[in-house]
Amino acid sequence: MRFFLQRLLRPSGGGDILPLILTMTDEISAKRDLAEKLLQKGKYDEAIVLLEEIHQESPEEDPILLMLSWAYFDSGKLDRAEKCLNILFDRELERKVFTGFAFDELVRIYKQKKDFLNLVNICEKAAVAQPDDVGLLNELGNAYLQSGHYRQACGIYEKLIEMENDNPFFYCSLGEALFAAGLYQESEQAYWKAGEIDPDQHDRYYFKIATLFQQAQNYRDAERLFNKCVSINPSNPLYYCSLGDCLIGLDQMKNAQTAYDKAVQVDQAHAGAYYNRLGHSFMKAGKFLQAADAFQAAIKHEPVRHYYLNLAAAYREMGLSAAAETIVHEINKIDGN
Repeated sequence: MRFFLQRLLRPSGGGDILPLILTMTDEISAKRDLAEKLLQKGKYDEAIVLLEEIHQESPEEDPILLMLSWAYFDSGKLDRAEKCLNILFDRELERKVFTGFAFDELVRIYKQKKDFLNLVNICEKAAVAQPDDVGLLNELGNAYLQSGHYRQACGIYEKLIEMENDNPFFYCSLGEALFAAGLYQESEQAYWKAGEIDPDQHDRYYFKIATLFQQAQNYRDAERLFNKCVSINPSNPLYYCSLGDCLIGLDQMKNAQTAYDKAVQVDQAHAGAYYNRLGHSFMKAGKFLQAADAFQAAIKHEPVRHYYLNLAAAYREMGLSAAAETIVHEINKIDGN
């Protein structure tokens, strides 16, 4: 349970940041203190009754409305919590200096609920009230992206780049939005620009766009970009693993095995984990014989229980139930000793 009774807010007329001080009668103060104790004990319904009474008597007191919103939230009454936070959010919009607490909480709630309509709505309102706030614009871009408004997201990220053209993060965000909009070449150019700004991390930006291609099952372009990652930074085993996964998607099983072997050469300490991952990738592709070989290689490097169980699963998919049961039986015997 979080309490924000001492949250610093600017008065609506501007000026220095000052503590928001509650001006209450002794009776109201006593009710507030009792409500806080009830909240700490998890007695939300009783606390809500007291806080609603105080709110009716002093509707202008933001801290009470804030406590009330969290009481509703913690009691599972999310709609009532949103109502309280929206009142606070409207008040934030009226201030010359945007404090943004209610906005932040509403963003979190709407993301949690996947309520993208309301998420976009509040982000648009905040951006209109504070058009030069980089953080709010970035949140709006994310809201557009999550809600499927890809072209609008591109527009926001382009604006952010105009404001901070040396920030690789915004080029990556633009690249993600462009990719979602189906503008693949432009997306790749945005990620390339991020790497140009931050050359020490160029391979990581290529990795981001390569992963997008891989997730879209465009394995040919993903392979091309993962190979660029490897050429820039050949000491990163993850690049070889991702390359291997793409090669499986291209039905190049031997080349995939070779890519994973290179990952192991780079980082022998985690060989078991890499071959186990390879086994799962083969399983997803329906290549159960190759998966069994990969799990056996994982066991050779690190004989742990779940690698054996994965091998048993591969045997079952191959119709070798007796072999699978033998493995499970032997593992259970070992665990029992």
